[in-house]
Amino acid sequence: MNAARCPLVAANWKLHGSLRFADDWARDFLRRPPPAGIEVLVCPAFVHIAHLARALEGSGVSVGAQNLSEHRDGAFTGEVSAAMLKELGCDYVLVGHSERRRIYRESDEQIAGKLRAAAGAGLKPVLCVGETLAQRRADDTREVLRRQLDAAAPVLSGLAADAFVIAYEPVWAIGTGETATPEQAQQAHAFIRDHLGGLAGGRAADARVLYGGSVKTDNATSLFQMNDVDGGLVGGASLKAEAFADICRAAPPRRD
Repeated sequence: MNAARCPLVAANWKLHGSLRFADDWARDFLRRPPPAGIEVLVCPAFVHIAHLARALEGSGVSVGAQNLSEHRDGAFTGEVSAAMLKELGCDYVLVGHSERRRIYRESDEQIAGKLRAAAGAGLKPVLCVGETLAQRRADDTREVLRRQLDAAAPVLSGLAADAFVIAYEPVWAIGTGETATPEQAQQAHAFIRDHLGGLAGGRAADARVLYGGSVKTDNATSLFQMNDVDGGLVGGASLKAEAFADICRAAPPRRD
């Protein structure tokens, strides 16, 4: 992890939780907060965002959403806009998570629209990219990452490096118990950073790239030691506040 970039450790609760869960989680996590120099983000379900934001108020922990609509407003029943999320207290929003791409068939073009909507409302998008097991076995990892980043280029190229985050999600390592080795993660992250250099010029070196594939307490330290791994997007392990706190502490804090 590069000491010049502030590490970000993000929790994605997915379709889990309740109001009581959010209260208990916030209480337990804040008993052992991470040291200064580490940014923490929690992304609950839509209906728990405002409640969690109140529970974490004043703690320095950011709250984000797991998804958003590419539309500003209109006849789109069931959708939630970037402006609505901002009003609820969100600082970040996940965009293009592998489950949105795979289950809900979100295209690169739709994801680019969501990036544009997020940035336009003052939210920091966390763009998720990554390959499936079949794509990795076919040695297509770089081509997949290139395509996903190129689709986002018209938006990312106009943003400051601290206005967006990339999360590398090897789809084959999400919820499977499999994890990319630190060396595999570093290779993918280095490629992403290098490719960002062609999209965002010199700002690429300052953009944060998170690893998101079965991050746990027993592998976080080795992953976060890689030079181009700037933190993690944590799924199942984030549901236990104590375990997530330990993962946060595994990230070397930025030295200003």
